[in-house]
Amino acid sequence: MIHLLATGGTIAGEADPTAGGTRYRAGVRPVGALLAAAPDLAAFDLSAEQVLAIDSKDMTSDGWLAILAAVRRALADPTVDGVVILHGTDTLEETAYFLHLTVPAGKPVVLTGAMRPADHPQADGPANLLAAVRLAASPEARNKGVLAVMNATLHAARHLVKAHTTGLAAFESTLDWHDGQPDGRFADLAAAALPRVDILPGYAGAPAALIDACVADGAHGLVLALTGHGSVPSAWLPALRRAADAGVKIVRASRCTGPVVRNANADDDGEGWLTAGSLPPPKARIALMLALACGRALPSDA
Repeated sequence: MIHLLATGGTIAGEADPTAGGTRYRAGVRPVGALLAAAPDLAAFDLSAEQVLAIDSKDMTSDGWLAILAAVRRALADPTVDGVVILHGTDTLEETAYFLHLTVPAGKPVVLTGAMRPADHPQADGPANLLAAVRLAASPEARNKGVLAVMNATLHAARHLVKAHTTGLAAFESTLDWHDGQPDGRFADLAAAALPRVDILPGYAGAPAALIDACVADGAHGLVLALTGHGSVPSAWLPALRRAADAGVKIVRASRCTGPVVRNANADDDGEGWLTAGSLPPPKARIALMLALACGRALPSDA
């Protein structure tokens, strides 16, 4: 049996009648309606539950924990062979990476969504849902870590990124999904809430006051989405040192593709900073949140 977890998103969306067809409302249709719109799913043994009903731009760490709890319940059921999660595309890569770090190897966990709402005449959701169920039911998907499928293309969560704003082929990845490796190093996560970690963008003239504001507002960690090879503006140094003195963990990352190498382009050891390796800032944030919650080292290149 494949268990479906619905969280809302465009795949469950409908056109907004107040917007003249130019916008839609995400997360409107319940999971039962989505199943009914994909008759080919009748060939599979399925169960389903509605975990959330949101636009994924509104996903929170509490939402991640609710999804994780539902995934854990499903995977613990001996009658369940795999899990499919229906999710909005805006933050799908973040939820996928969170689960990549918190779900143990074994049964397939597959995320999918849609770029067109459910009532679009050429809705892509039913085909994506069918592809995700097929993948979750495939023995080949076992022990590959968390996967995603969109527009007939399969991706490993660790290397998944939403690269385009509107096209059906919105997602890209840098590694063939067959080479995906499970992680699950935080599979014992027991926290009822995750510590707050903020991302601060580096750009010409970015004010250091943003650092102080995040710390004053309760951030336990900061991921710096910096220019180039993680270049820290000189004007930020006093504020970053104040943050470190207050116990805030600081991760140097880049808004570019490519690794941030420790002690290259900055004195990470001297400042007590962490580095993101090849993790992009949103995924470095998730890794730091989990590391802080579990008292572990940051998985900089997980």
